[in-house]
This record gives sequence, structure tokens and C-alpha cells, in this order.
Amino acid sequence: MSVPYESEAYEQPESPESPEEHLARLLGRALNSFELPDATLRRLDSALAHDSALQSAHHSAGLHRETYRHTWLLADGSALTLWELVHNASPGSAPEHEVYTDENGLHAARSRLFPPPDTPDFDLPDLVEQCPVPEPRSAYVPDESADHARRVLRRAENPDRPGGDTAAQLATASAHRISQAFGHPCRVGRVGRAGLCFSLYEHAFLLRDGQEVSLWEVEHTATPDGRHMCEVYATEQAARDAMERRAGRVS
Repeated sequence: MSVPYESEAYEQPESPESPEEHLARLLGRALNSFELPDATLRRLDSALAHDSALQSAHHSAGLHRETYRHTWLLADGSALTLWELVHNASPGSAPEHEVYTDENGLHAARSRLFPPPDTPDFDLPDLVEQCPVPEPRSAYVPDESADHARRVLRRAENPDRPGGDTAAQLATASAHRISQAFGHPCRVGRVGRAGLCFSLYEHAFLLRDGQEVSLWEVEHTATPDGRHMCEVYATEQAARDAMERRAGRVS
């Protein structure tokens, strides 16, 4: 998933990372990574996919603070989240990174940092936190969109995939876009079987009457023989629930 707001203080990788690589980069820059419980790190050894998103940002008078949420899907079907706080100590200084296992620790760190005693005007309302920055939506592409919808539904192997009513509705699609919502290309990991991976894609369609309809496609290798499999769902929540069920079956 793309980060909706990119700060100069938050270094982005040049290419997609495996869950292990993403965790290593996060821990490598966090000043307090040594405080993370060993049990948390052991659980992250079984990560199958990861997702990152900006949660809030506050910039004023050369000082900044951003909060990021990093979530991993684990082999037992559960999810684990770490919270990253990025800030600078003084205007123009290098960014510092901290990581926390829960929102209580995150909030305590944020209250410790702001407002600094020498900048009384920094206690302005955090407008970004009150009004979260929306993720930019990609432009729709008019490129045989109805055929694309048919192909997505045809390759779905799950019995509860969207049925004939959805197929008929998408036959009127005039444009579409594809975005990755979770996961990255397969990498060899430490989860018992090489190449085990999960990815989630949104196929959004613009219909002739102006409606927007999405199909959520889960791609994974959590099959008895390790082959690649596609499942399609009508909602993001149904797709994420399916990912968790599949991950639990191979744990």
C-alpha cells in the first residue's frame, strides 16, 4: 500500500521489500528498538506480508512529527502492528525514529515531545490528525475494462466469489484502475515453506452511469501443493478475512 503522505524524514525503499526486510529497516532506524519485547520479534519471524500507512502529521516552525502504522500478517492468521514516531528535536535537525508496540506507548511519547518548552506557539491544533490525509486515488483508465472484469472473475477459485449480478453490472464498466492494498511479491522467508506469500489488489471499475464498483483480489500460495491461487471478493473486509483464514490453515 502506498503511503498517502511522504515526508523527507521518511525514507522510502527503491523496490518492494519482503516482510523481513521491512522489519529490519524499521528496527535499524529506531532509537529504541532494543526495548521491543523478544516475544514480539519472535512472532514477526512468521510474517507473510506487510502494510504501512501514515496515520498523522504535524508540521510547524521547522518542527515536525509523523506517525506511521506498520502491520504484518502472520502465519497463524493474526495481525501484529508496530507504531513508528518520526520527529526532529529542533528546526532543521535530522529526523529521529522511535517504535512502539501499542498506541498507549505512542501517545505517551508524543505527549513528551510536544509542545517543546521553547516554542509556545507550537500547541496549534493538529489539523492533520483531526482530518486524516486521504490516500490519493489513481485515475481510471479506459482500456477494455469490461473484459478486465470478466478475466478477474474468471480466474477466481473461491466458491463465494461475486456472482452473476456483479458480472452483469461490471459488463457496463467504461474504465478501471488497479492498486495494491497489501503485500508484496513473493520472497523466500522463514515461515516453513519457501515462497509463501499473500497480496491484495483492488480492481476498481467506473461504470457508464458514474457508479464505482470494486473487486478485491487475493493472490496467495497458501495451498496444499504451494501453487499460486487467486480469490476474489466484493469487499475489502471479506478479502482480508480470507487472507487470515488461509494463513491460519498453513501455520
